[in-house]
Amino acid sequence: MNKAILIGRLTRDPELRTTPSGRNVCSFSVAVNRTYTSASGEREADFINCVVWDKQAENLAKYQKKGNQIAVEGRIQTRNYDDKDGKKVYVTEILASNISFLDAKGTSNGGGNSFDNMPEPPMNNERESVPTESVSVENDPFAAFGDSVEISDNDLPF
Repeated sequence: MNKAILIGRLTRDPELRTTPSGRNVCSFSVAVNRTYTSASGEREADFINCVVWDKQAENLAKYQKKGNQIAVEGRIQTRNYDDKDGKKVYVTEILASNISFLDAKGTSNGGGNSFDNMPEPPMNNERESVPTESVSVENDPFAAFGDSVEISDNDLPF
């Protein structure tokens, strides 16, 4: 099985091109943080090249830019070509099948989310009084069971 799922930030604006046959293709790179920090305490990231085709390519180029956070689902693909010096170049990239935009709509750059500009809730040491309903014993739905209820292990769902 060849499946890759990435969550990261665009390292540059997506580059939309059109093939001679009329298909749209978009190249982009995603910075994905590693789960651990280096010996110096810095968090490192991997920069992963990706490609997406057709309508998703158009949407990515139209609505996303450098710094925005996205999720990419696809497969790892390798290819090779000969450069202008005749040297064989190998490329490994993610061929995206699904892209999700993770930044809040209208976020102008990466790193922010819609919660950054919300005011802090007031910190009160006093508990707010919450109105509660009193339940009379006369309306107790379990009153017919008596003082105790017998439950066997076979009655439990786990």
